[in-house]
Amino acid sequence: MGKYMAYEFARQGAILALSARRKDQLEEVKAAITSQGAKCIIAACDVLEECQIAGAVNEIIKEFGRIDVAVANAGYGVVGKIKNLSAKEWRRQMDVNVTGLALTFKYAFPYLKETQGRMALVGSVAAYVPNPGVGAYGASKAAVRSIGQTLQVELKGTGVSCTVLHPGFVESDIAKVDNEGVFHPENPDPRPAKLMWPTDKAAKVMVKAIAKRKRSYIFTGHGKFIAFMGQHFPNLARWMFGKMG
Repeated sequence: MGKYMAYEFARQGAILALSARRKDQLEEVKAAITSQGAKCIIAACDVLEECQIAGAVNEIIKEFGRIDVAVANAGYGVVGKIKNLSAKEWRRQMDVNVTGLALTFKYAFPYLKETQGRMALVGSVAAYVPNPGVGAYGASKAAVRSIGQTLQVELKGTGVSCTVLHPGFVESDIAKVDNEGVFHPENPDPRPAKLMWPTDKAAKVMVKAIAKRKRSYIFTGHGKFIAFMGQHFPNLARWMFGKMG
């Protein structure tokens, strides 16, 4: 999703800084963006390392002198029932999806405050419902939702907005990454193909929600339905997801 959001921002004329672990993939995205005439740099980092997040932000400021939009998109999903998960698996899940996201905000905030910019946190509709078999992932996304709600209070008066994006099923590599964070391109995606949104379509609505400074944006039709059920009919949601688990 980060890749296609970058393409959409570039299409709209943005100047971009790309950040992720896999520098080879960043180079591919940069080449695609620059071939369309947009300006783009790479500031690679691993969100498990706080110093690398700080370093990436410093690179961006050194190059551009400002940040108008920051998107905390790094994330993956630990698979397994809660009774079977190790402390190491829990730590990695939370360190990537929660701590890395919070620290991205921390280091971007001083510069977003200067521009009265926009912060975007990528959550999931998993924040609203039970998640049998992927409970650690659901817990991490519930934390992202809570962080977003808290920031929307703490940022009052700063001019900085915080948009929490809650996608349903969107085409991505999330099912191809194992519990250790290792990418396996051959892994099948168990998510329902008929419900899957194309990534470019998701990127368009995400970028639009950030531009409009929406506080919370739930998308895909099934995603809205799932979140609605979780909020208003929790007993029925538990029954539904119990059948799935």
